[in-house]
Amino acid sequence: MNVFIGKKAPVFHAPAVINGQEIVADFSLEQYVGKKYVVLFFYPMDFTFVCPTELHAFQEKLPEFEKRNVAVVGCSVDSEFSHLAWLQQEKKKGGIQGITYPIVSDFSKTISMNYDVLAGDYDTNEEGEMIATGNPVAYRGLFLIDKEGKIRHYVINDLPLGRNVDEAIRMVDALQHFEENGEVCPANWSKGKEAMQATNEGVSGYLSHH
Repeated sequence: MNVFIGKKAPVFHAPAVINGQEIVADFSLEQYVGKKYVVLFFYPMDFTFVCPTELHAFQEKLPEFEKRNVAVVGCSVDSEFSHLAWLQQEKKKGGIQGITYPIVSDFSKTISMNYDVLAGDYDTNEEGEMIATGNPVAYRGLFLIDKEGKIRHYVINDLPLGRNVDEAIRMVDALQHFEENGEVCPANWSKGKEAMQATNEGVSGYLSHH
């Protein structure tokens, strides 16, 4: 498995639905570099049960992300047309109507592979036949990308396990607090609590090199 921390987020160009209604053919995270932080999250599939609760949870907290200068972007292996159809479906009927942040189509599954969140794999059997193993959808991966385009935090959940959106916000707060104050954030830190001065050699060395 790849370790992404401190590395540039894998680049992609893919179709996406923005503002809940408009398909753009060439969506990329590069538009945010130097301007915004990004929370990129993957979910398994459109028209499923757990996924809409997550997508709506991110939407409900979107003002919290926006006031922290964070762009929220969703992604699954469905087509942009599937995204668009799901966006037309009412929330009470299991749809995601009302979602305004971009939802990327990873129809080729290459984005999920590059971010190492694809639950399936491809191989060749003894007869030379291409076969798929596992489930060719994305795990519930979440990546916090800083304004330089580097990944500073990520978490990957198995398919049945929904995420905590408040925890994603807490990680944004921790990163921004460190960037602004040079203080490191201890366990269970949340915005408004005291952080710690970086005094031990390991952290001081880290700070001087970053």
